[in-house]
Amino acid sequence: MVGIDLLSPGAVLPSVIIPVHNAPAELDRCLATMYETVPVDTEVVVIDDASQDAEVRRVLDRWQQRASSSWQFIFQKYNLGFVGTVNRGMEMTQHDVVLLNSDTETTTGWLEGLQRCLASDPSIATATPWTNNGEIASIPYFCENNPSPRNPDAVARVIARTGQASYPDIPTAVGFCMAVSRHALDTLGLFDKETFGRGYGEENDFSMRVQQAGLRNVLCDDVYVVHQGGRSFGPLGLKPDETSMQRLLSRHPGYLKLIEEFIHSDPLARRREELIHALHEATVVMG
Repeated sequence: MVGIDLLSPGAVLPSVIIPVHNAPAELDRCLATMYETVPVDTEVVVIDDASQDAEVRRVLDRWQQRASSSWQFIFQKYNLGFVGTVNRGMEMTQHDVVLLNSDTETTTGWLEGLQRCLASDPSIATATPWTNNGEIASIPYFCENNPSPRNPDAVARVIARTGQASYPDIPTAVGFCMAVSRHALDTLGLFDKETFGRGYGEENDFSMRVQQAGLRNVLCDDVYVVHQGGRSFGPLGLKPDETSMQRLLSRHPGYLKLIEEFIHSDPLARRREELIHALHEATVVMG
């Protein structure tokens, strides 16, 4: 379990927080890729939010026996919902954090890449990597659910070595894999559980609070993480809906206009095209 990138002296990798609710097959794959791609001493907090699927406990028990002592496995007796679960995880560590959905697949060097991004500018509050299924962070097709690549590590290697990472600003972090600086958490507090309850809208609200505080949400444009999408927390019937958007807009009336302007101008297009060309030249298939 070692990443390919060396850290600067004194640098500490973010703690990884994985909220879990059902979807045992995706969870098992997520933990397997985590096990292969993070250093052995990385702080990992896996929190099961009272899953109803008994297979989840069997998957977590197996990984608890295999993982190092720096991995914590927490089994909540009562369902707190997504926001309550990740808030609990963020309170358990003093470091930067990465909130990682349990239906993701990580790649070699991903965590070191996110750490470099956060460390590159003290005003960076959140960092989101490229993915196949992550709205404005999607590649190859912008704002689409692209299929998972057959060889995610090959995609990640090309993206990591192509061009110069510039960490461009984006209007909102995308919650599938969201790195958050400890400075931002200390400044802004945790996610708004009272308003956003079980989930959807909380990362957008946090991102807007980031901007209002004069901090930055950026794309970590040299890192790639696979996202299956909508597998975990699905049995609770959680999905973006009109009510979710109303709650968000009640706090941030300009949110939709900000997103629409970003999508229309697509400032990530040149970087995305550079990476797509490099993937084509390396004969790496995206899906």
